Amino acid sequence: MKQKLPILMLLCALCACSSSEDSTGDNPKDMTDPVISGEGITANPIDCQVYRRGELIPFNYVFTDNVELGAFNIEIHDNFDHHTHGTTSVDCELEPDKSPVAPWRYNRDFEIPQGSKSYTARIDIPIPADVDAGDYHFMVRLTDHSGRQTLHAVAIKLQ
Repeated sequence: MKQKLPILMLLCALCACSSSEDSTGDNPKDMTDPVISGEGITANPIDCQVYRRGELIPFNYVFTDNVELGAFNIEIHDNFDHHTHGTTSVDCELEPDKSPVAPWRYNRDFEIPQGSKSYTARIDIPIPADVDAGDYHFMVRLTDHSGRQTLHAVAIKLQ
């Protein structure tokens, strides 16, 4: 048993060592979700806004993270069946349910400059003129460098 004791102590010591991603190291493990906000700017789009087909949606939000931002995704899809994504408590007036004929579907990824803890995203998104009018969801997924993600969805309407 005396011979096994030093080996057991060595194994315990090795297991107790921290990695470079430990919260006590130089590169702390990121346990905080990134933030999507309109702080200090005029955020756009917001719930219940109406846009015209053939025009632009001027996207404008501030992204922040405690360690480092990664990328973001913008997705726009129809809400003709009145489903929800549960990120807002605002109730917009909805049109009656309908079946899509030519729904607008937009899905695009955007990179954020490496090393950024804060980033103001401003993008003009053209709305096709030949898509169905009606209720849509505008969704933003923000991912930080460690892979943590935040979702922000708003209800918009196309005329």
